[in-house]
Amino acid sequence: MQGMTVRHIKNHAARAIMLIATLILLTPLCLIFFHLLKMGFSSLSLDFFTQIPKPTGESGGGMANGIFGSSLLILFASLLGLPIGVLGAVYLTEFNGGRFATTIRFSADVLAGVPSIITGMVAYSLLVLPMKGFSALAGAVALSLIMIPIVLRTTEEQLKMVPGTLREASLALGVPLWRTSLKVILVSARKGVITGILLAVARIAGESAPLLFTALGNQFWSRNLTEPIAALPLQIFSFAIAPYEEWHRLAWAGALVLVVTMFTLNLGARLIGRRS
Repeated sequence: MQGMTVRHIKNHAARAIMLIATLILLTPLCLIFFHLLKMGFSSLSLDFFTQIPKPTGESGGGMANGIFGSSLLILFASLLGLPIGVLGAVYLTEFNGGRFATTIRFSADVLAGVPSIITGMVAYSLLVLPMKGFSALAGAVALSLIMIPIVLRTTEEQLKMVPGTLREASLALGVPLWRTSLKVILVSARKGVITGILLAVARIAGESAPLLFTALGNQFWSRNLTEPIAALPLQIFSFAIAPYEEWHRLAWAGALVLVVTMFTLNLGARLIGRRS
């Protein structure tokens, strides 16, 4: 009886410690979110999503060009990075014992740990300097370099969870290996693959350091991939350090929109992953 009491005390103590640790973990997140709501929600309006920033000294305006620019950068970064990441994961799954596959996996792990500002410097050296100018294309390439290792590793783990009997059954029916990998294995793991893609998009959506070296940003509409383009993280950074109160208001509103977007992407990834 005494042993049972001691075990109950230890159990309740452990649960209390875990609860306290969870609250400590959630407290900074809640403080950040509620502070953004307090500072940014009152600045949100239709103009914020439909207008570009007003000239210095004028009130009003918005960050529509930054939202559009970020969407464009994410789109082209996905077009560049997703095929490489997904197809690379298929290769690693089918030939996971080869030396080349081991090298790719190790390189992806190293690339995933490289600070994003270093990625921006590399893109600056390889694209901005030869092109003699900042551009949306250079920004998309920098973001795709961040996206590739995330998509590759998450997709590989999801493909490994597909039962081997599916592959064997497909090959036994005479289906070529490449079609089995793309039409059977990859399709079976599509929910997990989509989860990894959403996590990668959420990661690059808030990046500003690589864009400082590549896209640079501007205060106007820009649709040309060979010219500087606005991006929401860049505008938040520029407006937050500016000496104008109106720009500070827009920066808080932009930060709130960006955090809500990233939260929505992460939540969607969790829901899809749970269903899969």
